[in-house]
Amino acid sequence: MSSEENHQSVSIEEYDSNVIQIGNEPIMQAALNLLNEFSTMKKIILLAKGEQIPNAVAVANIITENMLKGNSKIDDVLLDSEINDENLMLSNIKITLLKN
Repeated sequence: MSSEENHQSVSIEEYDSNVIQIGNEPIMQAALNLLNEFSTMKKIILLAKGEQIPNAVAVANIITENMLKGNSKIDDVLLDSEINDENLMLSNIKITLLKN
C-alpha cells in the first residue's frame, strides 16, 4: 500500500452534522457548546487548522478529563498538513470524541 493510499485529508465536507469547527472563541465557551452537542449525539468530530489546533486539543481534554470524566473518550486523532493558496503548509487536526 503506497503512502498516498494511507493519506487522509481532514476536510469539513467529508463529515455531517456531528462536526464542530474550533475557531477563535474562548476555550471554555467551545467546551460548553460541545457539551450541549453531546447531549444529543454519541460521536462528535472536532476540526481545527493552524493556530487553533491547541484550542481543539484543550477542548477535547476539558470534555474528556473534566466535564464528562469516565463517560467520554478520545477515540481517534488525525493530524495532517495541506498546502494553502499561498504555498504555505497549514496543519490541521481531527479529533473524534465518543460518549459512553
